[in-house]
This record gives sequence, C-alpha cells and structure tokens, in this order.
Amino acid sequence: MALLEMASVTKQFGGLTAVSNVSFSVGEREIVSMIGPNGAGKTTAFNCITGLYPVTSGRVLFDGTRVDGQPPHRILRFGIARTFQNIRLFSYMTATDNVMVGAHWWMKERVWDGAFKTPRGRREERDIEQMALELLDALGLGDRAGSYARELPYGLQRRLEIARALATRPRLLLLDEPAAGLNPQEKNELMALIARMRDEGLTIFLIEHDMSVVMGISDRIIVLDHGEKIAEGPPAEVRENKRVIEAYLGSGASQEARTA
Repeated sequence: MALLEMASVTKQFGGLTAVSNVSFSVGEREIVSMIGPNGAGKTTAFNCITGLYPVTSGRVLFDGTRVDGQPPHRILRFGIARTFQNIRLFSYMTATDNVMVGAHWWMKERVWDGAFKTPRGRREERDIEQMALELLDALGLGDRAGSYARELPYGLQRRLEIARALATRPRLLLLDEPAAGLNPQEKNELMALIARMRDEGLTIFLIEHDMSVVMGISDRIIVLDHGEKIAEGPPAEVRENKRVIEAYLGSGASQEARTA
C-alpha cells in the first residue's frame, strides 16, 4: 500500500485551477521528485498534502487514512513534515533551539512543567536538547549548534531546516526546492544526505528544478504542467518523454539530462 496517495485532487482559487485532477502515489522508502515549469502547481500540491490549502475535490491519503481537510498541526502528527522553498528559520534562535522547536509537539511535559521548571520538565528538555545535538551532528552542523540561524551560510541554513523537520519524527519528508541556491559541492552533499535518510527508513518527496539532482536521486519522477500530470515514471523514462521535453525541459535541458 502507498504511504502517500493523491486521488483525483483538484485545487481551485476562484476561477483559477492550480491543480487539476491529479493522482499519484509515493511508496514507503521511495525518493520521488515532482518537476514542472514555474506555475505548474507543484507547491500547491505540497500545500494540499500538508493542510495549508483545502482541496477543492479529490482525496489525500496517508498510510490509508484520509488527511485532506485536516489542519497543518494534525497533518504533522500523522507523520508528514516539510521544508519550504523560502527558508523559514527562527533567525535569532540558535541552531539547537531551532531543532528543539520541531520536537515540542510530541513532548509530554505540561505547561506547568515548563513554567515551574519541574523535574520532569527539566529532564525532558535535556533529552530534547540531546536529540537536537545528535541531529545537528548527523547533518554536519555539530560545530554550529550554538550559532544563530542568521549567522549560518545559506547551504547550512538549508540543512538546519531539514534537521528541524526531522525533529518532528516524520515518516514522510517533503522538501520544497532543497537544492535552490546551493553550489555544486553542496548539491552533492544534499544528494548524499537524502539517500542516507532514505536508507535509514524515511520516505522523501521533493520539488526540484535542478535536473542533475532530480535525475541523480529519484526512484520516480512526476511531471506537472499547467496543473495537470503529464508524465510519471523512472528518470530514464521521463527524460525521454516527448511531452516532458516540450513542456518543461526543452531541447537543451533534455540533452543535459541525458548526460547527467
């Protein structure tokens, strides 16, 4: 059974149809990429999955349970986490504190535990801090744990946002343009990180424009154009698809994809 399924999902904004009757699935421990030109409906699809937008029609299912219509905090509790195209870190908080924020939804302490610094509250805060430090270390940020988010280079801010998402203990991680603004070395490190996360049991669904990243890490690729799904399949099949070439890649980009 698919971990994530979009079934005939349509999302309209007034007279504009941003996503039109789109269906696809993402299996456990898969890396699936969604590509398409700007305005194709990719981020809208992500927002429908994560509860930021209600679907106009259709269904979104996670592990067999219907989740469309649920608010974002409930979607998170199902085990779906995401990052954003525009980084949304707490600039004046340390890297450690940013990651700890991601863990607070599953903490067991009550309001009074935090307010009165009860033994249970202090113990859980220490445990969460240790978890955050371990996540930072795993993502190559261990030596920047005490740095403010705004002080980190752009590529490390991207990693910090992934670490904060991982702190929510997701089963499915949605990455929105994770390679945007990264240099070639950072892109290679990102690809290795995504592959490692999948090997450790996580399912990855990403939006990405960089074809070298998409073709290098994806098990399957979904292509949207003007809100409609026009292709789906493994990288070798998608990059040879004439409709994809015409709608998105173009002859030059298609040649680049073939040699990637």
